Parts: sequence; C-alpha cells; structure tokens
Amino acid sequence: MYLIKIIIFFISLTIFSCTEKEVSNISIIKTKIDKKNVNKLYGINLNSHIIKETKIKRGDTFGKILEENGIDYPEVHNILSIIKNKVNIKKLRVGKPYTLFFNIDDISFPEFFVYHPRIEEYTIIHLKDSIYANKIIKKFRIKELETSGIINSSLYETMKSNGINESLTYSLSDVYAWNIDFFRLQKGDKFKVIYTEKFIDDSISIGIDRIKAAYFEHNKKPLYAFEFESDSIKGIVDYFDEKAKNLRRAFLKGPLKFNRISSRYNMRRRIALYGNRIKPHKGTDFAAKVGTPILATANGTIVKSSYSRANGNFVTIKHNNTYSTQYLHMRRRKAKLGQFVKQGDVIGWVGMTGYTSGPHVCYRFWKNGRQVDPFKQKLPEAKPISKKLKNKYLTYMEPYKIKLDAINFNEESMKSNIVNIENNIIKNDAP
Repeated sequence: MYLIKIIIFFISLTIFSCTEKEVSNISIIKTKIDKKNVNKLYGINLNSHIIKETKIKRGDTFGKILEENGIDYPEVHNILSIIKNKVNIKKLRVGKPYTLFFNIDDISFPEFFVYHPRIEEYTIIHLKDSIYANKIIKKFRIKELETSGIINSSLYETMKSNGINESLTYSLSDVYAWNIDFFRLQKGDKFKVIYTEKFIDDSISIGIDRIKAAYFEHNKKPLYAFEFESDSIKGIVDYFDEKAKNLRRAFLKGPLKFNRISSRYNMRRRIALYGNRIKPHKGTDFAAKVGTPILATANGTIVKSSYSRANGNFVTIKHNNTYSTQYLHMRRRKAKLGQFVKQGDVIGWVGMTGYTSGPHVCYRFWKNGRQVDPFKQKLPEAKPISKKLKNKYLTYMEPYKIKLDAINFNEESMKSNIVNIENNIIKNDAP
C-alpha cells in the first residue's frame, strides 16, 4: 500500500509539473503575441479594452454621460475640477461622436472618454486613478494639386461632378471676387487651378489650404491669377495677373489675412438666431478663429470704435466721401477714435461679441451712404505694384504660368482631376 501511494504521488507530481509548464509556455506565447500585435485607437490599447461608440444627443453633458455609465456625481465633480484648465468639455455639439473605453478587467465604469468634434482633432480624458486630459490635433499633410474643368451649369456642380473638393469653388470665387460674377457664369467657361489641400491619414481631406495659381476663361476672355505676398511686413497676400496687374481694387477683398466667407450679403437670408425668420444680412461674414487679426481693407479714419448689444465690439472707418466700412463682433478693438489707418493695419481681433453664433467678423460696406454688397461694386483699382517688386513677381510667377498652360481640358484630364505634385508634412501637436 505504501508503495502504491508513492507511485501515485510521483504520477500526480509529474502531471502537475507538466500542466504548470504547459500553462507557463502558453502565457509566454500570449504575451509575445500581444506585444507584437498591439492594436491602438487614440493611443489606447484595444486588446485590453471594450469600446462603446455613440453620438452626442440633445441635452447631453460630459457629467451626464459619465453618470449614465457608472461614475457617481462626486467622482464626476472631482474629474471636472482636475481637467478644467486642461480642456474645454463644457459645450458638446449635438451629433458629434464620442467613444468610451472600458478596461476588460473592470467594466463597471469607463477608463477613457474620447470626444472628437472635428475630424482633425479629439479630446481624450483618463477617468481612473491618475486623471488627466489632452486635446490632440492630428498631424496633417499638405498636398499641392492641380485640376481643370469646363462649366456646364455652375462652378460648384462642375467641381462636384468631376470629383473635385467643392470647397475649392469658394476659394476660387474669392480669388476672382472683384473680376468675375460667379452667379453669371456661362456654359463653356473654363478653369485651371494649382492649389494646396490638407489631408489627415493621407486620404481624408480637411479643407483647401490656398490657391497658388489659377486660370479662368469667362466669356472667352482669359484671366490669370497668381498668389504673391505684396507686403511682407504686414503679411498681405494678393493675386496678380500675368502682367503684374493686381486683381483686387483699392480695397482688400476681405478684412482677414486669409479670407473664408461663411455668409454673403443677402437681403433674404434666414437667420437661426432670429427664429429662422427672413432678415436682411447687409454684411459679409468671414469665419476665423477667435483672436485672428482684423485688417483695415483700405486707408481711412476711424469714426467709431465702440460697443453695442447687437454688434458687440465694432469699428467704423471712413475712407473718403464715397466709401465707409465697418467690422463687427470683435473680441477686442485696437483702433482708436480719430486714428488714421492704412490698408492692412490691424484694427482689432476676431471674437464672438454681440449677436453671433460663432467666431467671425461681419464686414459691412457703404457707398454714398447706402449699404451695399462690396463684391458687386465697380471699385477703383489698387495701387500698382512697385517696379522692384514687379520684377520679383514676374520671376516667381513664370514657372506657375508654364504649369498652368500645360494643363489641358481633355477628357483624360477631367477624369483624373488632381495630380499630386508635391507633399509637405506639417507637424501639429499629435501623439
């Protein structure tokens, strides 16, 4: 009997040892696989997390979302107090996506909250133990592209049907704002453009960067446009034709260094701020980030630098007995009453004061005491480029003109639409 017990003991020991060794080997193999095949999203290891993706609903707040997912109010308050100076999570936009990450070892409440209001940025908040928060701007690449088209109906529809980024329409209309009425284009009008566009993940566009050169044939009349910095001190960028003639007039086309029109002069515009009622919009809105410098569009004297409930901080400039301009919703005013300013001088900074739903400057334009659309006025030409600068411009412009002239309007060109000429990586704050 004793001998049998000894035999059983050794058999059991052998079995236990083999099993322990086998489990140990499996554990090592599993560890090696995990290290080699780590799958991450927003820098978070997906192998160790369960994710829940959804969108912000009306009435949702950061605190409400956390409480609905197992985090009690006292801890929510603690999290908010820690991250309040790191990220702004107070206003969550309806319809924008967010992701909750639950650790597979403890799914009672989420470990990470990730909110992505725009495709190029997201906010990540760690909710357990060492609480922290970061706003991440993704790296993007700027590609120089070229395209061409023949207009059948409108410029926008031509861009869209040819697979071109439709927002190029607005950039192109800004370049030719003083020279072509884009509401009266004709079938058969043609265009060629060399431009830059921003991409993240090498394929997702986040918008047109700028137009470097363009050719537009309207009513069989050709008009070239080449980007050129006409004032390096003030950073003013203009567009000139092949003979160095400025395409703008005595006024800048807009009050910002880089103009993006978000709402045009419209006597029958519906404004959500006023209950979606028809209310004339006698200004042109230029969207920009808060703090963007606002420029005087022409020489003149400051006749008002004040604040009102509707206009917020605003400045009015009298340019001469014919023209006056006004700039609304400033964060802060720089120009003083009675001060003489020159074209391109900073008179304030973009803000959200007064009646406005987002950061922009509302640009108003008067001619002979009547408020008008500046883009439909025949304004005096701008001051000619200096002889010294003209020679520099012509040298700079020549290779772009050669590139433009080489672009054709045949079917093959229309199908390809864009040709990647050059890539430049722009480094943003990114993980």
